[in-house]
Amino acid sequence: MASHRKPRTSILTSPGGRRTAVGLTTAALASATLLSQSADAAPRAPKPTVEEVKQKVDDLYHQAEVATQKYNAAKEHTDDQRDRVDGLLDAAAKRAEKMNDARRRLGTFASAQYRTGGMNPTAQLMLAKDPQQFFDRSHLMERLTGRQKEAVSDYQEQQAAAARQRAEATRDLERLQTSQASLKESKQSVQQKLAEARQLLSRLTAQEKARLAELERQKEAAAKRKAQEEARKQQERERQQQDGGGTSGGQTGGGADNGGSTGGSSSTQAEKALAFARSQIGKPYVWGATGPSSYDCSGLTQAAWKAAGVNLPRTTWDQVKAGQRVATKDLKPGDLVFFFDDISHVGMYIGDGKMIHAPHPGANVREESIYYMPIYGSVRPG
Repeated sequence: MASHRKPRTSILTSPGGRRTAVGLTTAALASATLLSQSADAAPRAPKPTVEEVKQKVDDLYHQAEVATQKYNAAKEHTDDQRDRVDGLLDAAAKRAEKMNDARRRLGTFASAQYRTGGMNPTAQLMLAKDPQQFFDRSHLMERLTGRQKEAVSDYQEQQAAAARQRAEATRDLERLQTSQASLKESKQSVQQKLAEARQLLSRLTAQEKARLAELERQKEAAAKRKAQEEARKQQERERQQQDGGGTSGGQTGGGADNGGSTGGSSSTQAEKALAFARSQIGKPYVWGATGPSSYDCSGLTQAAWKAAGVNLPRTTWDQVKAGQRVATKDLKPGDLVFFFDDISHVGMYIGDGKMIHAPHPGANVREESIYYMPIYGSVRPG
């Protein structure tokens, strides 16, 4: 007997439905293939040239030096604040001891008063066996009362001073914590810049590294030629002054020495500083280092002039203010030459357009032309 149910029509079972399904499947596959091809065909970022890598690495080294000077400044500030906080805490401890002494004196007077019972003086006179003894004791108590007042005043003074010192120490501790946070931030910045530079260099092939070294040699050679040319000009100027029968030009004569010191004394200090700097050649650059096994740029110049008896500040930003400003054409051995508009690098002039400096991470203390980097200005310490 035939079923009265209407057969269910399915698009997938009908011929037309199969064609539709096949069409949808084909379209989906085609779309996926096109998307895959599009993804594969997406243009990749072109690999940077060796010149671009060099520029980027140089920029990162420069940024790292700026961060290093910030680190040096923060570290110096942190060390000073830590010493100050330690001094305040020691002073507060001594003040607390004085306050305790004052408290013990008050306790002694309180005990004496308790032993007398606080009796009325008239009653004490009536009960006294010897009136003269009462008057002697009464006079003594009047003196004790004066000393007691003095003890109370001393205690209050010591208490107030201790509170002020505690408050001052608390404020300095807060400043110390701020400086420590700044120190940590500068350190992380230096490490990040140097890590980026190392990563860029690590991606270079052997051929690219050779090309990079060649570019560096070309830059050094150009700076050396500039130094030689400027040295020749300087010699010519000096010869003309000598032929002119005097030093009326003045800028390269004794008038260049400052601080009221004699030219001989200043020259001796510069010679000592230079001798020290030369003895450090070959030691590695390490950011934040002040010797004796490694240096950063300002750490080297600070140590060199310290060997000559002159105390320079720690950072390039402070060292540029520590002495007499001199023009590049008037440089003398021992002068400090600063670089870049942000004054983030420094070297010590040795003559003939050259300096000794701690260049950057991965390099050692060495002699180099002062024209290797853009000059900001120069200073003569002493």
